[in-house]
Amino acid sequence: MEKKIKKVVLAYSGGLDTSIIIPWLKENYDNCEVIAVSADVGQESELEGLEEKALKTGASKLYIEDLRKEFIEDYIYPTMQAGAVYENKYLLGTSFARPVIAKRIVEIAKKEGADAICHGCTGKGNDQVRFELTIKAFAPEMKIIAPWRIWNIKSRDEEIDYAEAHNIPLKITRETNYSKDKNLWHLSHEGMDLEDPANEPQLDKILEMGVSPEKAPDKATYLTLTFEKGIPVAIDGKKLSSVELIETLNKIGGANGVGIADLVENRLVGMKSRGVYETPGGTILYAAHEILESICLDKETQRFKQHLAIKFADLVYNGQWFTPLREALSAFVDKTQETVSGDVKLKIYKGNIINAGVKSEHSLYSEEIATFGEEDVYDQHDAEGFINLFGLPIKVKALLDQKKLK
Repeated sequence: MEKKIKKVVLAYSGGLDTSIIIPWLKENYDNCEVIAVSADVGQESELEGLEEKALKTGASKLYIEDLRKEFIEDYIYPTMQAGAVYENKYLLGTSFARPVIAKRIVEIAKKEGADAICHGCTGKGNDQVRFELTIKAFAPEMKIIAPWRIWNIKSRDEEIDYAEAHNIPLKITRETNYSKDKNLWHLSHEGMDLEDPANEPQLDKILEMGVSPEKAPDKATYLTLTFEKGIPVAIDGKKLSSVELIETLNKIGGANGVGIADLVENRLVGMKSRGVYETPGGTILYAAHEILESICLDKETQRFKQHLAIKFADLVYNGQWFTPLREALSAFVDKTQETVSGDVKLKIYKGNIINAGVKSEHSLYSEEIATFGEEDVYDQHDAEGFINLFGLPIKVKALLDQKKLK
């Protein structure tokens, strides 16, 4: 017989889904106690008024947990160091925010002696997997309640109907009902006119973290990023905390129309979905890190790391952060980053990020060897023997083909 649910910890954003879940839980689980947990991963104004709203709709208390530093240093930076990008465009903003949130929710659920953890992810999305895999990693016996897989509500319009019937205040309307996810790293937009890939995104209408390239200044912005072992530590020589650094890059990137990605991605649950992502600071950071690695990593390590990046991105996207494979891949990445220290100067102009110079004391680039000028280091005659050996398989096959034609 299933244990009676007396206390539920809810992953609470205050958005449409979780706003109606509190009264729904109380209606369907014998007036159980609902403890709401909101994780601050950089939503800014979205956190305003959450406590009052949560309590008014039936929660017994609300935790607001500041996870910004942990989010950046334990999730964002390792993913960036790996060079992980999902399907060539998506910088995983929603994906790696879920494990850090779910991990803290489990900690609170254990502290509160909760019988279950509840989330507002839909049965069509990736987030349900990301939340639940993390819960399984830290509380394998915990019951998970996913209302979207249980209730009779079928659409966001019906959710709004439920909210209005229960006098739950909402910050959205039926006309501005994009599905969004915001954190310190990015802002995603899905739904409405974006559901048809034939529609051009109305950037001037939806952008919040910056402007379109057309509206960016006609003058370029220059900045220099300093890295220590693959971690960004300063902008233009000024040391910044991880949170300050991302916030600063977001402002610079946003103002210059950087980091707007429009893509149709393959969801983990099997369907394709279209979204527009804003990742201004993250796009700058990835570009700078890649430029620095180009002079600090040897060819074979760099090539192998590129292959690994695809798998790393899949693991993050699929919610498999807390797995032996992800930890093993991160150990490899950490080793590669030991020499990735130096300065990268960038020119930011109308959505473009242009390399304006890179230097490192660990640089493997040798001007003395690479020069087209006169030098004594490289004996060009050596190339002949190399080419003969390197091209031997081609020559042997060509000779064989000639014999066959005779």
